[in-house]
Amino acid sequence: MMDAITQQKIDKWLHGNYDQAVKDEIIALQKSDPAALEDAFYKNLEFGTGGLRGIMGIGTNRMNKYTVGMATQGYANYLKQCFTGEISVAIAYDCRNNSSLFASITANVFAANGIKVYLFEALRPTPELSYAIRTLGCKGGVVCTASHNPKEYNGYKAYWDDGAQMVPPHDKNVITEVEKIASVDDVKWSGGEAKIISLGEAMDADYLNMVKGLSVYPEVCAAQSDLKIVYTSIHGTGIVLVPKALQQFGFNNVSIVEEQSTPDGNFPTVVYPNPEETEAMSIGLKQAAALDADILLGTDPDADRVAIGVKNKKGEWVLLNGNQTAVLAFNYMIEARKAKGIAQPNDMVIKTIVTTDMIDVIAKASEVACYNVLTGFKWISKMIREKEARPDDPFGRGKENYIIGGEESFGLMIGDKIRDKDAISAVALSCEMAAYEKSKGRTLYDKLVDLCMQYGFYKESLVSVTKKGMNGAKEIEAMMEGYRNNPPLTIDGAAVIQLLDYELQLGKNLSSSETWTIDLPKSNVLQFVLADGTKISARPSGTEPKIKFYFSVNAKLTDAAAFDATEKLLDEKIARIVEEMGLK
Repeated sequence: MMDAITQQKIDKWLHGNYDQAVKDEIIALQKSDPAALEDAFYKNLEFGTGGLRGIMGIGTNRMNKYTVGMATQGYANYLKQCFTGEISVAIAYDCRNNSSLFASITANVFAANGIKVYLFEALRPTPELSYAIRTLGCKGGVVCTASHNPKEYNGYKAYWDDGAQMVPPHDKNVITEVEKIASVDDVKWSGGEAKIISLGEAMDADYLNMVKGLSVYPEVCAAQSDLKIVYTSIHGTGIVLVPKALQQFGFNNVSIVEEQSTPDGNFPTVVYPNPEETEAMSIGLKQAAALDADILLGTDPDADRVAIGVKNKKGEWVLLNGNQTAVLAFNYMIEARKAKGIAQPNDMVIKTIVTTDMIDVIAKASEVACYNVLTGFKWISKMIREKEARPDDPFGRGKENYIIGGEESFGLMIGDKIRDKDAISAVALSCEMAAYEKSKGRTLYDKLVDLCMQYGFYKESLVSVTKKGMNGAKEIEAMMEGYRNNPPLTIDGAAVIQLLDYELQLGKNLSSSETWTIDLPKSNVLQFVLADGTKISARPSGTEPKIKFYFSVNAKLTDAAAFDATEKLLDEKIARIVEEMGLK
């Protein structure tokens, strides 16, 4: 039996200003699949702090023209509250089914509200949208993408005037305005089309010049122009700009994975279009092996995440994890800038609290400030704003110079011209890194091993636990409260010496009961720091009944030949911890 509120929503769509085709589909589902109809209407698709994301289809709980239009109306209302004079926004979209349609609807609604719109003429990577907002002086922006989610999904990511996704107070304030839009009749759907301006090759050229400017050793790239590169866009937007970026860096031996080169929202060659998954990179790995390439790179549908494949000491192709990629990139930007004589005393790098601490160790050894923020590039961007805006700080460094930021989920943000993760620049710089090592007769894998010998071998792993059903969220809440109120005294034989509670913004030494304030926004994350240097983080999802556990362990590596054996020991340590915590 359909509950009354759900039925009321369905009736509203049947009798309101909705397309007849939509009404016909509702009537058909009433007869053929009432359960599917109920799922489509039992709640409203939530406009979260990052925007919308959901399965496409009819209903209040789906991504469709109506939910997109209502979200845009609320966002437009908030922009007009915050800014006077001419307001402009930039809009981009990826390869997903309906992304172009949703971008067009978004543009029309903004324009109908008197807002000037810069709309990309065709699909473009998410990082170019961030760059365009900053370059054009826009007050906000939207990209229609569901990142690396399955093909049934689409999304709507909202940005603020610095080119970053929104942080407090704007994120919550926009949500409030979106929730005020009670009906499609509250939306201005058309009437401002003259205010829509097309963006295309000129912005591409500007963005690519910015990417080219990130190169530290252009002369090395020129000398290694025949570096054998294999690239896959996994049917996404990366194909638009990655080959051009590599060409601008001077690389002319780029082999495209043709089976995955055509943008296609059905992602026909993969289960999930996520370069973090070995399956999604499998065709690229075969091509790299067949060509005896120097490096393999893959980007996700909206080209903000990058995966790197290299040969190990045995000549086998392996994919680096997100932490290893970040270590190589952060170290390169710090080390190469110093060797080139362009490092600044106020250089800084930024990472998230669940990204490997090996980066902190590298930065400290190089006397470069390293800041840790909450998960998400919007928090990295917020830290940049704070450090750029302050003429002086307690440490006497003055305005600080951001050079790179990143997180473990395959995201890097290089240079200060954008405010979101950028796989285009990450691909180009990764190839420069490979070229630099090749010029010395080495590989990126060799460099990773050397860094582990120099700074310690850090190994990370992620375990996601899903609690299904109506009680799933409550079970996760109970888990967090248990850890918070009764933290374990030991894990894998090592004493738990610190509990970091980001929800309470409180750090505690469990042996001395000393406490201190964590100067970050509230977030429901707990971290256990062990006496042997192990760090365990627990972080519930804000949108689904899932909790993620991040594990970081480390050991000394004194001999490159012991790399595999040491990695095996660290993997076994993580496995023991997972079992002891009952997460298997």
